[in-house]
Amino acid sequence: MTTTPSTSPRPPVKLGVEVLFEKHLDLIRGKHVGLITNPTGLDHRLDSIIDRFRAQPEVKLVALYGPEHGVRGNAQAGEYVAFYFDEHFHLPVFSLYGQTHKPPADMMTNIDEYMRSFDTQHTGKQVEAGMLQAVDVMVFDLQDVGTRVYTYIATMAYAMQAAADADIPFIVLDRPNPINGVAMEGPILEYPQHSSFIGLYPIPLRHGLTAGELARLFNEKFLTKKVRLTVVPMENWSRAEWFDQTGLPWTLPSPNLPTLDSATVYPGQVIFEGTNLSEGRGTTKPFEMFGAPWIDGFLLAQKLNALHLPGVKFREVWFTPTFSKFSGRQCGGCQLHVTDRSAYQSIATTLAILAVIRQTYGDKLELHASYFDKVMGTASVREALLRGEPVDQIIAGFQSGLDGFARLRAPFLLYR
Repeated sequence: MTTTPSTSPRPPVKLGVEVLFEKHLDLIRGKHVGLITNPTGLDHRLDSIIDRFRAQPEVKLVALYGPEHGVRGNAQAGEYVAFYFDEHFHLPVFSLYGQTHKPPADMMTNIDEYMRSFDTQHTGKQVEAGMLQAVDVMVFDLQDVGTRVYTYIATMAYAMQAAADADIPFIVLDRPNPINGVAMEGPILEYPQHSSFIGLYPIPLRHGLTAGELARLFNEKFLTKKVRLTVVPMENWSRAEWFDQTGLPWTLPSPNLPTLDSATVYPGQVIFEGTNLSEGRGTTKPFEMFGAPWIDGFLLAQKLNALHLPGVKFREVWFTPTFSKFSGRQCGGCQLHVTDRSAYQSIATTLAILAVIRQTYGDKLELHASYFDKVMGTASVREALLRGEPVDQIIAGFQSGLDGFARLRAPFLLYR
């Protein structure tokens, strides 16, 4: 994949967590902090923000809260994440992808009692009465990937609502949108009929916002009760920048998005989750490779390259997933190679792939209505594909929604 690293002499991007400790310590000074984070919670030196909070004498970190994949990133996609007591950090680690999606009040305001409701089978130890204290402020610091179908932003929204209900302030420490904050693609989710944990609110599939900007939008437009929200913005980040132009180290945000390349194709390729095609999970190139046992990769690559889709080239591949769909079975298919990411249109490309596979293999391609529509946020795309509508026509139908969303999001943008 061709990328364009920054050559500009401007100062490096400073993350929200670094700005917090340098300039806004008053937001958490003397407070008991609950921290929602995972392995992406690092500063530019790759130091853990958990350690940074614990090393700050004026702050008391009292609990950790993990999204999908867990605080340590050791759970696969969709895997139940259990509560545990971390002996290294000497902190309870609550799961927001297993125990609950929305933290109950006791998980924040009465941690001592909440922990004792779990026996030693859950905690691994008996918690002494009074050893843990209530949260005064919730802090969110996770690396999002710029796509609606990603559970971290739903976790943020639910935690914001829980904090509002408990009258606890909520702080978002902002990070870049890795696939830039300009481009938007795909349909607006139809709310509430297609709302789910992989897409809560009426935003496009590729939204072009940071987590902090999403939090501001959610709080003003979608939450049933507003939270006392503070977003600590980054410094020196420009909306047009991709992650490799920031000077920051890349840490995989989840097990199946190991690189910026995979995050670049993800907004479109995640659509395959709603089909009987492998999206490449269980390979070394998740979302970049796709296929099925009944596909001839040579033939498919020929047909896709004949479309001359902008910014992408297709290469025949054969792969055997080690887990997920078709585990242990050889699949034929293609790998996407993005040759010009400014021209590449992820969602249009994936819909073109689906159209060609349907034309070539007919009913062997299955679009699983319930999940496909959750991913797309609408039933109309699946229905149009099944009718054989031209992909250009389907894509053109998204534009009025994207124009409206651009107007909706404008007051909540933090960066130029």
